[in-house]
Amino acid sequence: MGYWVIRVFRELKDLEVYNMGSELADRFWSEIGKWDYFAKDTVGKQLIRAVDSIGANIAESYGRYHYKDRFNFLYYARGSVYETKFWLDRAKNRNLIDTGEYAYTVEMIDQILLKINAYIKSQRKYATSQ
Repeated sequence: MGYWVIRVFRELKDLEVYNMGSELADRFWSEIGKWDYFAKDTVGKQLIRAVDSIGANIAESYGRYHYKDRFNFLYYARGSVYETKFWLDRAKNRNLIDTGEYAYTVEMIDQILLKINAYIKSQRKYATSQ
């Protein structure tokens, strides 16, 4: 594996947007585990896939060498944020989460979205300066 892989992973863990996505995914995992089978099988699985995809795509972008590949995965992560919002709204409308949890989660998702956009912008600046 070598030094480079370990060093890159440590730097990935330093990205606030990656950590926020991971925290949100773990939070959903704990909450959805309490739902009944039907809710888990329909809304829950979709919500988990969407929220897990945020951090996974940020991580995958981090490991890409070419900037075009990096941006594609960051755009996928941003798309996953919007998909997460969609499934979160379904969960709220179907009374699977309470309004307090919904409000907190929406705020966190909005912060993740802002940070993904800022990260894309910073990577674009870095790419054009090379």
